[in-house]
Amino acid sequence: MVKIARWNYDGGTHSGFVDGEQCFALPQRRTVTHLLAAGLESTLQIAAETIRSAHPLALADVQLLAPLEPAIIRDFVAFEEHVEGVRKSIDGVAGVVAEWYEAPTFYFTNPHTVTGTGEVIGIPAGCDDMDFETEVAAVVGHLPGSDGRNLSAEDAHRHIFGYTILNDWSARDLQRREMKVNLGPCKGKDFANTLGPWIVTADEFEHLHDDEGFLPISMAVEVNGERIGQDLLSNMGWPFAELVAYASQDSVVRPGDVLGSGTCGSGCLAELWGRNGSKTPPPLTSGDVVQMTVEGIGTIENTVGERRVAATRVAARTRPRNRAVAARIPEKG
Repeated sequence: MVKIARWNYDGGTHSGFVDGEQCFALPQRRTVTHLLAAGLESTLQIAAETIRSAHPLALADVQLLAPLEPAIIRDFVAFEEHVEGVRKSIDGVAGVVAEWYEAPTFYFTNPHTVTGTGEVIGIPAGCDDMDFETEVAAVVGHLPGSDGRNLSAEDAHRHIFGYTILNDWSARDLQRREMKVNLGPCKGKDFANTLGPWIVTADEFEHLHDDEGFLPISMAVEVNGERIGQDLLSNMGWPFAELVAYASQDSVVRPGDVLGSGTCGSGCLAELWGRNGSKTPPPLTSGDVVQMTVEGIGTIENTVGERRVAATRVAARTRPRNRAVAARIPEKG
């Protein structure tokens, strides 16, 4: 199994491969970005050579980082069960809107606030309803002869370089306010996303795909050691190849792009709040430990930190909506 990772060790940041309980670094100045640009086939050859020749480090001695610095993160909402529960929690309305079934839907989230396993995730200012979201993400790599535009599902499948776990952290109270404006979420989402613990290359999953391209692998989440939810990735409404293809329509996907599956069924608190009619289980608080495990990939774990105290919300000014200039700027003489 080829696992691609980034880590801190001895004052420096390194990229390379994890094999068993050991890490093998790429040559100096070579990064995960270079591997994504090289493509999957070349990366498998580089991995074999690096593991054969590089000096090993104990995995226990390094600090894992997010396995890549994404160019873009598109996060889909591909699980019907999740949509149903969260709609009840956010909007107070039962069921799934008809438009969800017509085509995949995604939003762009912040690639600059990506974190790795083991990092402390602070509660953003003004948030009392901190939540997690259990997801798998596909990572796009280079495909020879393709520019990443208007892909078929078959070609999109070949663009998938590998898979990683994604925790799309959420400030639900901020999100509820934002989405009433029919735009967003924005500050309800962009304070943190966790990726990790590494990228497992796509070839490791080829034998698991069913006839329609779905991956029946287990996804589970625990808070403080208590199981909160579990689902199969194959319960998505669309396989990943179709999500990547849809993202590329009249647009482009490039190496380093990350595409999230959206939260699996029972994979977040807000969905359970909607189903239970109360905030049960309760929102995350400082000191809580969130652990996500995906079959064939691994486990990420993060501790919730302190709430940032700040007054960040400013009310809009009521403006007169004038159409004529009320005051002239004096001409320079």
